[in-house]
Amino acid sequence: MSWNVTHLSELETFPVGETGLEWHPIRSALGIEAFGINAYTSAEVGGEIVEEHTEESLGHEEVYVVIAGRATFTLDGETLDAPTGTIVHLPEPKTKRSAVAVEPGTTVLAIGARRGEAFTPSAWEVFFRAEHLPPDAGVALVADYVEQHPDQPAALYNLACFRARVDDREGALADFRRAFEVDPERVRAWSQGDKDLDPIRDDVSAITG
Repeated sequence: MSWNVTHLSELETFPVGETGLEWHPIRSALGIEAFGINAYTSAEVGGEIVEEHTEESLGHEEVYVVIAGRATFTLDGETLDAPTGTIVHLPEPKTKRSAVAVEPGTTVLAIGARRGEAFTPSAWEVFFRAEHLPPDAGVALVADYVEQHPDQPAALYNLACFRARVDDREGALADFRRAFEVDPERVRAWSQGDKDLDPIRDDVSAITG
């Protein structure tokens, strides 16, 4: 069969944070490789449904579609009312964007990719899923991603965090050192106050200076 048909309610759902936000991993569930596509649902009025961020590091052009409820988007400081059916197109990755739910059950579809290049799935999808697996399974999932993408500092850094959680001190330090070699500025910033690294905090401080 050359097509897939499913319903959002049939997909795995993962909680994100503590405000009732849920992530529906559409891309990985359907095996989509041409672009990123996921959905987010907020159970609470005022709950975050798109975290404040830019796509500058990934260079993604993005489209957000409100498929249920109502949201308020903030785009470079300007607010936008977005009832069901609203399409928000952000061609410029540097645009700072965020959104909160105005109605309970608000659901936003997010689609994105880099113009003119083959799509590579974002590492955060792996990290989100790994967070909800048993610790050893989470390490294995992130380690598999790192094997395929050995020079991604975020992937190496997160693998170090997952290894530290399961008391794999040697492995955690090796991954952290490699992440720091690839991108010392960002890794130094990420590591400050990250409780996942507390088991190897003294060594982390020595590495980052």
